[in-house]
Formats: sequence, C-alpha cells, structure tokens
Amino acid sequence: MRFGAHVRAGTALLPAIARAEAIEADVVQVFTQSPRAWKPTQYNPEVLAAYREATDRHGGLPTFCHATYLINLASPDPGRFSLSTSCLAANLAVARAIGAKGLVLHAGSHLGAGFDTCLAQVAEALVDALEATGDSATVAAACPILIENTAGAGGTVGRSLDELTRLLEAAGDRPDIGICLDTQHMWAAGIPFGSLKEADALVAEVDRAIGLGRLGCLHVNDSGVPFGAQRDRHANIGEGTIGAEALGCLLGHPDLDDVPAILEVPGEGQGAGAKDVAALRSAHALGAGLRGTAQPLRDLAASALRPAPGSPKLSAGSNQARRTR
Repeated sequence: MRFGAHVRAGTALLPAIARAEAIEADVVQVFTQSPRAWKPTQYNPEVLAAYREATDRHGGLPTFCHATYLINLASPDPGRFSLSTSCLAANLAVARAIGAKGLVLHAGSHLGAGFDTCLAQVAEALVDALEATGDSATVAAACPILIENTAGAGGTVGRSLDELTRLLEAAGDRPDIGICLDTQHMWAAGIPFGSLKEADALVAEVDRAIGLGRLGCLHVNDSGVPFGAQRDRHANIGEGTIGAEALGCLLGHPDLDDVPAILEVPGEGQGAGAKDVAALRSAHALGAGLRGTAQPLRDLAASALRPAPGSPKLSAGSNQARRTR
C-alpha cells in the first residue's frame, strides 16, 4: 500500500512533489484550481509536461486530483448546474494532462429533493464531462472520475454504497468512473469498519456490489464527530473517535494492498506533515499485525454490516457483473 496526503501544489504544480519528499509520501493529491472558485487555472503546456516528467523522475509518484468543492451535479438551478459541469470537465482535463490516476469528486447535494429525483441528472452530467475531454478509452480509464462517499449531511449524494452503486449503474457502469472511500465519511454515515469482522464485511460488500478494481483510492482520516453523526469533520490519525486501531483493521485488509491511502487531515494547521504520514503507516502496520495470517472473509453477507440507527442502507442487491477482479 502507498501512503501519502493531500498537498498544496499552487499554479506551478511542482511544489507538490517537493512537499511529498518533505513528508515522506509516496502518493499525493492536489487541487487543479482553487477549491472554492469557479474559474479554472490556465496552465501552460510546459507546466503540465514538467509535472509529468518530475513524477517520472521520482519513481512514478502517483498523483490524484480533487475536484472543486463548488461543483454540484445535483443542483436544481440551471445556472449552477451548467457551471458545475463545465468546471468538472476543466478539472478532468488538467488531471489527465498531468498523468493523474484519478479525479476525486463530491457529486453534490440534491438540497432535499431526494436521491431518486437527481440520479439521472448526476449520471448524465458525469457522462457529459467524460465525453467532453475527447480522450481515448485507454486515457480515460487511466484517470477516471472517482465519486467520493459523503458523511450523510443534508441532501449530499453518495452517502452509502447503495447510492454509489446506483450512480455507477445510471452512468452506464463505465470503466472511467470509479469510487473513492473516505474513512471519516463512512464513520459519520454509520458504516462500521472498526473491528476485523466489520472491516472484512465492508471490503467484501464493496467487492460484491461495485468491484474492488473500481476503488481508486482511500481517504484516510480520523473523525472529529461520533459514529453516525452525519457530519464531515476530519481529525488527525489517533486523535479522533475512530482511532488508529480501528483504521488499521480496514487498512490492513490484504485485498486493499494496491489501493493508495491518502490523508486529508489538519496536521498542525498546515495540512498533513511527516508525522501524520508516519501515523498512517503505523495504523496500517497495527492492522496488519492484528490480522496475522488471517484471510479476507469473502463469503460474508451484507447483513453482517450493522449501520447506525437511522443511517442509510449500505448497499442495494447483488451485482456480480460489476466485479472486476
């Protein structure tokens, strides 16, 4: 497993690589533009090429991009929806131009209208953004849109594996759309993984419902709120309500060995530092130690998962056709 963090890249992008070295990360995540502005950053082709070349010189440092927070593909407002789709397409174009492994996306909020009401609109917007790049199938699959699960607040889209599964289905089960799972968001949404049994059940359910091959990366964060609180509040590893051991139960699962683990924590106020990446590695080692030689329990039923009272269902019925392993 590779371990890293979200880092600042600026308009030059190359500072992301220097920061990765400073915090001893072997994977990074960056914004392609200001996360709270619509206007995309205009990069010279030389800047994009320089980043690709620099990552190659650093042993192929994998980079993930995070889409702008303002994007809301579920918005009922035509103007905001139009801005969201064009912004997503611009973010995706930059991500692919720098050779990123995926573009992580918060799909947005239906603002109370209901998931079923916005499902077709969100799926169509995803497809439109992908088609707008005009990239080949090979390029597209190398840098997919990764829909991130949410903590479950308000009308946010993607609060459960059920919603993520239905989004992927509605968009045509394309190889250029996958998922990113955030540990704090799962915890806040009432999805358990804090014991070996719960972690095994979660991994088995992701594999059954979506396919582990479509899990592009993990966002690994402790939680500043209790289990099932449905609020997005990240905390440093070992300083929240999840704890290093519970995170390790998930991180140490052998079927996740090839999934990059990315921190989005406050650190000491400037984002993740070297000690935070070290804490992430330690949590993984703790989980691996707890497992010993234990193998994943692939035959666990979805009923083994026990979401918090009032939290959304984890997943809709079986869909073996989406398994990619």
